[in-house]
Amino acid sequence: MPLPDPKTAFPVTLPDGSKHAGTVFLSAVIKHPRFEVGDNTYASDFSPPKNWASHLAPYLFDFSQETLRIGKFCQIAHGVRFITSSANHATDGLSCYPFPVFINAVPDGYQPDTRDTMVGHDVWLGYGAMILPGAQIGHGAIIGAGAVVRGTVPPYSIVTGNPGTVIKKRFDDATISELLEIAWWDWPKEKIERAIPAIMAGDVAGLRTV
Repeated sequence: MPLPDPKTAFPVTLPDGSKHAGTVFLSAVIKHPRFEVGDNTYASDFSPPKNWASHLAPYLFDFSQETLRIGKFCQIAHGVRFITSSANHATDGLSCYPFPVFINAVPDGYQPDTRDTMVGHDVWLGYGAMILPGAQIGHGAIIGAGAVVRGTVPPYSIVTGNPGTVIKKRFDDATISELLEIAWWDWPKEKIERAIPAIMAGDVAGLRTV
């Protein structure tokens, strides 16, 4: 079961043989100094943008001080947005109004919040999910449609709602520990291809024997 080359911009081929423009491998289409994304992570959109980086993370600028990091094999649905730290206002004064932005020129290095946002490997971000500044989402998590996520999401957790709340774990603790130890997403492409039947069948023992 061969995987497409992660350098392919449009990895989905439709029945008529054409490429589906609404799904892209992000590592092939994003060239942004503050946006890091792993191989085989894809995003889908019903109205494909020209600039996927600014579409997904509209407040992440070339001069931003934070970084958005997304791992390998993540699945990003239509409407997902990353509200990164550059969007945040200072909250330690009497007003949140960003006075420095409007006085002459923005001071060099002015940014009240500089926290990075991190999404682990094999994370599914559902339709319209919003990821807030500084969120740390663990490997294998599922972020439900419309969820608003902040803080730390444990690996293989399912998060729904606003505010985003962990409703359950996908697997028991022993299985989660084993999957994190196996870390199949870091395997060579050929080994992952051999492992696909075990991954799809939920066969952890079979995954270990690949």
